[in-house]
Amino acid sequence: MAEKMVAAITSMDEDFAQWYTDIVKKAELIDYSSVKGCMILRPYGYAIWENIQEILDTKFKAVGTENVYMPMFIPESLLNKEKDHVEGFAPEVAWVTHGGSEPLTERLCVRPTSETLFCEHFANVVKSYRDLPKIYNQWCSVVRWEKTTRPFLRSREFLWQEGHTLHATYEEAVEKTEQMLNVYADFHENELAIPVVRGKKTPSDKFAGAEDTYCIEALMHDGKALQAATSHFFGDGFAKAFDITYTDKNNKIAHPFQTSWGCTTRMIGGIIMTHGDNNGLVLPPAVAPTQIVIIPVAQHKEGVLDKARELRDRLAKCFRVKLDDRDQSPGWKYAEYEMKGVPVRLEIGPRDIEGNQCVLVTRHNREKVFVSLDNLEEAVAERLEAVRRGIYEKALANRERRTYRCKTLDEIKTALAENGDGFVKAMWCGEEACEDKVKELTGVGSRCIPFDQEEISDTCVCCGKPAKSMVLWAVAY
Repeated sequence: MAEKMVAAITSMDEDFAQWYTDIVKKAELIDYSSVKGCMILRPYGYAIWENIQEILDTKFKAVGTENVYMPMFIPESLLNKEKDHVEGFAPEVAWVTHGGSEPLTERLCVRPTSETLFCEHFANVVKSYRDLPKIYNQWCSVVRWEKTTRPFLRSREFLWQEGHTLHATYEEAVEKTEQMLNVYADFHENELAIPVVRGKKTPSDKFAGAEDTYCIEALMHDGKALQAATSHFFGDGFAKAFDITYTDKNNKIAHPFQTSWGCTTRMIGGIIMTHGDNNGLVLPPAVAPTQIVIIPVAQHKEGVLDKARELRDRLAKCFRVKLDDRDQSPGWKYAEYEMKGVPVRLEIGPRDIEGNQCVLVTRHNREKVFVSLDNLEEAVAERLEAVRRGIYEKALANRERRTYRCKTLDEIKTALAENGDGFVKAMWCGEEACEDKVKELTGVGSRCIPFDQEEISDTCVCCGKPAKSMVLWAVAY
């Protein structure tokens, strides 16, 4: 039964897309709904999101963020106030035209994002420099009518958080934009064990209406890039469009400066594609719904279940723990929890009880260690950290192995043809025409201009003119 369960997952080397679909279904993360492009988050998948939300919410509040909630509907006239913004979202907007059987006097947009609603609110509540800064965040769902969908990565409705802030000075707003990007990056690397590249989007790829968009880019196991989170500096463009003004310290009327930042359930897709293997999920301990599962061996024998329950109660004080005492073989249970990516498995049987020990098995490498029950909590904590460190190092090694430094378009083509998809580091002159041509001729698009710059050469990879910056290029989800 255990072998059949594992064999049911398509090998990632055979068909990565099907492997991904197999995992989201067989690990019981999602189910498909009757509305095309919308997914049902099952309890296990939603529990991962709850843990992500709890950690990030704590981090946001530590830097002064307050949570609010905005309506899900936006009047068309309000959406149209910022020209670049509405043009950027127009193809993906879903519209409400009727209330019951009556046509509405004005169409309502189902929020694809909430900049316009926040701006309307800010214009109403900000009057003086004493009202600033405003550092708000909301946890909600948004709707974007995507043509091609995939669970977690791209769906028509998805869960996310969106931060919106208002500041008296340009410098303070830029500082907040960078601060929130670093919050996301640290969370990905420390809690999700996903190494990321921090950088700024090229002008053609920035958020509609923003002056600058910062992002973190991660590389998946198959060599494709995933934009993991973004942080936008709006300048005072939205404030002028929505007539947000305040009286400054010199008693003069001024426009404030804005930022916006967000991440989504797409992170769960990133976890799957970064850490998963052919046996299923591999979850980072920080967000795993169950951090340690206890499997009693020969549980029909006297004292085994009692000891297993005693260990569960001990560990539950420090960890998210589950005892599986169902009438199934240990091997069947091992396969199930490997599929679900539980970081650590604890095995306890009659011989272990006699020896005052148990077996701890780490999911990512199946390493087994025997540990004394006297120091169990410390041993479990050490094993969980070993999982976090191990999967981060594996992901980092994959990224380094798949990062190519290229000076010409031919070098890009050769690197991709010989080694497969990955990050390409190459120089750029700053012209959008060259950016487009690189994608047309090689298949990789610009992902960001990394903050950590390298000088691969002194000329643009495309036109040969003097280079202005190194760009990270890749095929992206």
